[in-house]
Amino acid sequence: MPPFIAPSPAEMPTSDDLMTRSGLEFMQDILAGKLSGPPIGQTMGFHLHAVEDGRVIFRGTPEFNVTNPMSTVHGGWYGTILDSCMACAVMTKVPKGSIYTTLEYKININRGIPPGTEVEAVGEVQHAGRSTGISRGELRGVKDGKLYATGSTTCIIMKA
Repeated sequence: MPPFIAPSPAEMPTSDDLMTRSGLEFMQDILAGKLSGPPIGQTMGFHLHAVEDGRVIFRGTPEFNVTNPMSTVHGGWYGTILDSCMACAVMTKVPKGSIYTTLEYKININRGIPPGTEVEAVGEVQHAGRSTGISRGELRGVKDGKLYATGSTTCIIMKA
């Protein structure tokens, strides 16, 4: 079941919610529904599915509303779900009192996702230091296991 999604800015996690938890605790609390998840997932048709130390999984199903003029899933959808899983994997390594943001990410689309196909985006940390985090991601079909895209990201980790 998808986590609770904030219906308005007032329901989004506060800076106190963020600063009083490690990144792993923050992500686990979103998954458990103790904190609301961001509305981008609802808009784009994906949600947080699993959280572990250094690993985050999102699941989603691209539908007609995320297709391009050629009726295929827009590349931005691939980028958004992969950026989410890869960056949130880095978030699980961020210590209490720190924040992070994506510096850059890259994706490689291997094949088109047929609209209506459920996929799983897995982000895994490769490195997490004092100031940077690097992770990679894979986007695969839940039922068919096909590899639809891969990605990598570099994030900056900062004291708040």
